[in-house]
Amino acid sequence: MRKLVVWNVMTLDGYFEGEEAWDLRFHETIWGDEMQAFSDRQTAEVGALIFGRRTYEGMMEYWSAQSDPTAIFMNGILKYVASDTLERAEWNNSTLLQGDVVKAIGALKAEPGKDLFIFGSADLVADLLPTGLIDEYRVAVAPVLLGGGTPLFRPMETPINMRLLDCEQVGSSAVILRYALT
Repeated sequence: MRKLVVWNVMTLDGYFEGEEAWDLRFHETIWGDEMQAFSDRQTAEVGALIFGRRTYEGMMEYWSAQSDPTAIFMNGILKYVASDTLERAEWNNSTLLQGDVVKAIGALKAEPGKDLFIFGSADLVADLLPTGLIDEYRVAVAPVLLGGGTPLFRPMETPINMRLLDCEQVGSSAVILRYALT
């Protein structure tokens, strides 16, 4: 069975996006040769990407216009988009997941192959969190305090406990935390 891994970058105060949609300038504070090497190692684990609609549309717009090695990966990898509003998935190698997304992602996990990764997609992650489908949370923490924006996690009625799998310093400013549900 494949793992479902969530990958996000967040600020030290817990935001994965600034006040404006796609305000990701804080990503620049952690990017460098070591983060690129981590990214390259991580992409070797990816069998397919899963996005929520907003992340899918933003990623498609950005990566479709790029031609570097990361763009080649992003444009070529198999992608799934969870959405009840999209009529079709237009990005190369994309499939639309509609209806019971939990069931659809569970079926994808049961297929053989490399792991499934969710990039961004905080709303999708929040919807999947209580289902137990997510096997691992990988979060790069950027040394920035935004003071506002879109939080990585929504408020919850019941706390969800996790256990630390790994903590890795990348470069001189980033820490990558890996957690699993207990």
